[in-house]
Amino acid sequence: MTEETTDKPLTIGLVIDDSLDSTDGVQQHVLTLGRWLTGKGHTVHYLTSTTKRTDVPRIHSLAKNLRLKFNGNRLGIPLPASSEPIKELFDTVEFDVLHIHMPYSPFMAGRVIAHAPRTTTIVGTFHILPWSWLTKYGTKVLGWIQRKQLQRFKQVIAVSSPAAAFAREALQVSPIVIGNPVRVLGYENAHKAEMERAQQHPAEDAPVRIFFLGRLVERKGISELLAACRRLVDITDTPFEIVVGGKGPLYDELMTYIATHGLDKITSFIGYVAEDDKAELLAQSDIVALPSTGGESFGISVVEALAACRGVVIAGDNPGYRTVMDSLEDQLIDARDTEAFALMLKRYVENRDERTAASKRQVEQARRFDVDYIGRKVIEVYTR
Repeated sequence: MTEETTDKPLTIGLVIDDSLDSTDGVQQHVLTLGRWLTGKGHTVHYLTSTTKRTDVPRIHSLAKNLRLKFNGNRLGIPLPASSEPIKELFDTVEFDVLHIHMPYSPFMAGRVIAHAPRTTTIVGTFHILPWSWLTKYGTKVLGWIQRKQLQRFKQVIAVSSPAAAFAREALQVSPIVIGNPVRVLGYENAHKAEMERAQQHPAEDAPVRIFFLGRLVERKGISELLAACRRLVDITDTPFEIVVGGKGPLYDELMTYIATHGLDKITSFIGYVAEDDKAELLAQSDIVALPSTGGESFGISVVEALAACRGVVIAGDNPGYRTVMDSLEDQLIDARDTEAFALMLKRYVENRDERTAASKRQVEQARRFDVDYIGRKVIEVYTR
């Protein structure tokens, strides 16, 4: 590929069936990549279902959406999109590339593809691993329905090798693997600032902070973390505290658990964490525990934690997180093994030097998923 081809400004449509109003993984991918592409001189349009935010230019809300539970999470499913606004968009904008986030709905992204001019290159990024049999077989049915339309794709990307294997099985496509883009620099800067602050103002007597960040849903492993911390109380004399960031349907159950098991005095629930606050909270944590038990195709939250945390990141041993934690496998845990989880927590709670050593390794690992590196690989796909 010549440098001239790589640098040619493109008009790109990033297509997501969901709204961009939430901060879930696919939305983070779309917005991070879109902003990077814009910064490189490309013109980016966002083709979405109903999105109310006004801070992102060139959003085209082409369908209303319905909030449903899918693959252990909440997401928006588009209602059937009208053909007229899609046709008007293609009459107005000459797209070089449409980048479809997959699996996609026939009701919105499918209609965008159907009306796209033949001169427009179509690529896709596949994001999921099934957490339930319904997700697995539902995706296979979708692949069968879309078999002919999928032939229009010049290339499918998968965010990890496990996601690529599932895409091959479910959709009969041949993906290449390019990880999710993360703006690592912002998290790394928070890490540097925290390390400098800690050197100038050491807090020797402060309890070790264990931080969880994620939706309070079953598959994210928050219940398993609290169970391990309950056991940790019995096996360490080192003071520690638990900080839980996030909202979700398990909140009342978790509050009952900590009250019943004597964790309420050392546990804080801080609720929803805004994007602007994540880096600082991660940086100020001695242990970031992200013990998801499955359904993860990647781990954007893990990359962010690796880049920012002043201590160690412990992640659930599932295929998506294992992709991100390559070379850091000794920090993976089967969160359902309460005793093993508690012993891993004990090891890092009691040993500051081990936490510091882990932190240095983690920053290097996170850079593998920086948007500047990932974005260039995506541009290569667009212009290949």
